[in-house]
Amino acid sequence: MKPVRILTIAGSDSGGGAGIQADLKTITVLGGFGMSVITALTAQNTLGVHGIHDVPPVFVAAQFDAIATDIGIDAAKTGMLATSEVIRVVAGKIRQYGIEKLVVDPVMVAKGGMSLIREEAKKTLIAELVPLAFALTPNIPEAEVLSGMRISTLSDMKEAARIIRDLGARHVVVKGGHLAGDATDLLYDGREFKTFSAPRIATEDTHGTGCTYSAAIATCLGRGMDVSGAVAEAKRYITEAVRHAWRIGGGHGPTNHLAPLFSPGAGGKAARPESWRTEG
Repeated sequence: MKPVRILTIAGSDSGGGAGIQADLKTITVLGGFGMSVITALTAQNTLGVHGIHDVPPVFVAAQFDAIATDIGIDAAKTGMLATSEVIRVVAGKIRQYGIEKLVVDPVMVAKGGMSLIREEAKKTLIAELVPLAFALTPNIPEAEVLSGMRISTLSDMKEAARIIRDLGARHVVVKGGHLAGDATDLLYDGREFKTFSAPRIATEDTHGTGCTYSAAIATCLGRGMDVSGAVAEAKRYITEAVRHAWRIGGGHGPTNHLAPLFSPGAGGKAARPESWRTEG
């Protein structure tokens, strides 16, 4: 059985909870073959981001070319893209290699509050990358930046999704985790809205949830699922990863990417739901 080839284009999290590390764990658990284009190195742990070292755009391009010309890409996702130069290179490579199943996670601020994108790069992201997105996955603060409006209700999420989709993305997934009540996400395809809800889990160990969720959506799309099915599957996956989050470090701990592989009574043996097996 040949695995689907999933590329993550993002920053490295030295603490292992978010970024490239979270993406590769997610892709692997969901049956894909993970590959990476590293756009930045971070000195990071559960307490915050302590430093960022940008990867030169020419080397970002070299990583992309090495993967695309040999292994191939069934689906891709983007995460931390800190500079306009890197965004332009990534957008150019996506066009060059005709990657259609692209999930764009518009990463702007780390869990601890540090900005992960330069101010001028936000405009470049909107102009160059958002129109290439098959699915765009902003959280509430990111959706507020992209839409230019405050979001405090589900109705606000719907209006923001309409505005954001007009920027060019095929599908918009506004993540509602920052609002009160159940964790409800909203999918908009330009015609109808669908909601995906899960009970809110009382934990502060949510580092890397956005990265994990978008990587799960990309993997499911690469497996041939439609966007609604991919979001539903990713929602189930991230919910279990948060429910069994690791209590590691002194701050926001990471989600448990392995949690969906094990059932409570499995005695340590893998209990992988049939719906999480690779297709074909």
